[in-house]
This record gives sequence, structure tokens and C-alpha cells, in this order.
Amino acid sequence: MTDYFAETLFDGRTLLNNVLFSEDKGVITAFTPDASKADTQNATHLAGLVVPGFVDIQVNGGGGVQFNDKPSADTLHIMTRAHRQFGTTSMLPTIITDDIDIMRQGADAVAEVHAANPSRVVGIHFEGPHLSQAKKGMHSDAHLRPLTDAEMTLFSRKEIGQVMVTVAPEAVSCEQIKALVSAGVIVSVGHTNATFEQCMAAFEAGATGATHLFNAMSPLTSRAPGVVGAALYHDSVYCGLINDTHHVHPASAAVAIRAKGTDKTMLITDAMAPAGSDIDYFVYQGVNVYQRGETLNLEDGTLAGSNLTMAEAVQNTHRVVGTDLYAALQMATATPSDFLKNPGIGRLAEGSWANFVLLDDTLDVMNVTSV
Repeated sequence: MTDYFAETLFDGRTLLNNVLFSEDKGVITAFTPDASKADTQNATHLAGLVVPGFVDIQVNGGGGVQFNDKPSADTLHIMTRAHRQFGTTSMLPTIITDDIDIMRQGADAVAEVHAANPSRVVGIHFEGPHLSQAKKGMHSDAHLRPLTDAEMTLFSRKEIGQVMVTVAPEAVSCEQIKALVSAGVIVSVGHTNATFEQCMAAFEAGATGATHLFNAMSPLTSRAPGVVGAALYHDSVYCGLINDTHHVHPASAAVAIRAKGTDKTMLITDAMAPAGSDIDYFVYQGVNVYQRGETLNLEDGTLAGSNLTMAEAVQNTHRVVGTDLYAALQMATATPSDFLKNPGIGRLAEGSWANFVLLDDTLDVMNVTSV
């Protein structure tokens, strides 16, 4: 067992002072705020701001590798190491629209790593293939398809942790959404040109998320609220934001955060292979993807995921968007934890995993402790 003492600690929702906590076998077994008078002589004193490990629900790659290209445990280990150095200790590796064999291989890899460390790879995110042709972005035409029993069986697997599926409401039925939710799947809407009414019907059927709000979805206009309007309007829906200052204008991000609140807004990276690496070019499904400054783009300029890290997402949300620091941190920790219904991650409390990050005054990561 190891004791730690933090002068300043954010637990996922609240800033606390003089916290004494104990870790045993990767779990926090005791947690005492306002412990300034306690004997901390034998405790490890933590410098800087201590925060929960970040939770990223959309990670396509990192460390120079792409999950779709080689969906294996080795690929996941490279990805998790790459993102860990920037504070991410829990993630949903993401399979982008592909054939069923790649999807199954991804699930098998996640099952293996999740069994060994359920706090690091907490499940899997299937972004597609049941998406809108009109809003497909970089997703492959060849693999877009209706939802069949084969995918339903895959999405219902219990040994792969929490399954999240991004769908377009116009590509699946409300009955299919209900069936997915009944199987324990978290359903999110994305890459969709649905109307406000179609999207609201999907939410009423049990969808609870909006994948990378504003991007690849019908916009909010005066007479047609679209998917953006439905996601902002529906109280129970969580919205993911790629706050790299390129996917979403800072003012739009600020409006979304004010509309949804920090309890329903999540920071995500949508990271691709270059994140956490020095590569500036890769080939995905036969398509060239280039790093151009701070963005990843196809030849025609289409955004192709990001090279964002969660530490940068927090920094941008605080400094550029203008969100309170602790609100920004909540959107990277406790809020995605709530979305995933996994209280053991994204927070620091008795019974949670001992995953925590030390940030300096500039919000750069000084050190990461994780299971």
C-alpha cells in the first residue's frame, strides 16, 4: 500500500486541499480531504495540481499506429502508451467504418487488453458503419451499410467492456436503437444528415450521445434545428467536442458548453496515428492523410480525425474557449465517466482506480500514475 499527500487535488468535480489518500493494488482504499493535521511524513508528496486520469471515448490511433490498420493487442498497447504521456489513462479505442472482419478483430483485441486492465481500455467505440452517405467525412463508401444481425451480435459481446456505437438516425430504425440499448450498448448519433425530428426520435429510443458535435452532422439553422439543435435541446444527451480550435470554432464550443453544461459536455480527441508521435503522413484504407500544421487532412482538405491530445484539449478549452479550468477538467474526467456509467474512472475517491495526473502551472503533464 502507498500513501499520497496532495496540497491541491481536483477529484473530477470539486477542488480539494490537503488530501491524504492511499492506494493498494491499483485501487484508492482511503481518501481524506482537509488532512493538513494528519501525519504525512511517510506519504509521497505530490507537487502541482493532482487530477484524475483523463477519459477519452474516441481514440482511433496514436503513437504512429492506427487501430483499424492492425487491430491487435500490440496496437492497443502502443496507443495507450502514446496517450498516457498526455494524461489519458482510460480510453475507448475506436474502429472507424470497416468490414465486419476488422470490427471483430478489434473486438478480440479489446477483449484481451480489457481483461488484463479494465481501467485502461474500458471498452470499444464502433464509429460506423451505419452512417449517412451525405455526412460520411473520411469514412469509406465501400463499407457503409445497414445494421444486420452480424453487427448486432458483435455489439452485444459482453467481454469487450462498454460498447459504444455511433449511428446515423436515418440509417437505423428506432427499434434497432432500442435493441442495442437493451443489450447494454451506448448509442451515439454522428455522421448524420438527420432532421431534428429524426434525431429526437433516436434520443427517445435510447441514444444518449452526439459524436463530435457540429462535425459531420446537420447544422442548427433558424427553421431546421438539425442534429446539432436536437443534441443541444435534449437534456439527457451528452455531447463530445473536439477542442483543437479547428474542428469547432471556440465561440461555437463556448455556446455548446453553456447550453449543455459541463455535466453533459465531454472533451474528446478523435486522435489518429500521428498523435503522440513524430509522423506527419500516413495512409488509411488506401487514402493519404497529411498533417498540415495542427490538423490532419485528406488531399481535398477534408478533416481526417486529429492529432490532438487530451492535455491539449483541456488547455484549449480553458485558454481559448474561456471555460473555467475545473469545468474543463470535469469535461475530460468525470463527465465521460458518467457517460460510460463507469464510476471507477475519471474521478479520485475511495473505491476508484488510482489513475491520476500531475499538472504544472501551465497545465502541462508532469507525471502520470496509472494501473
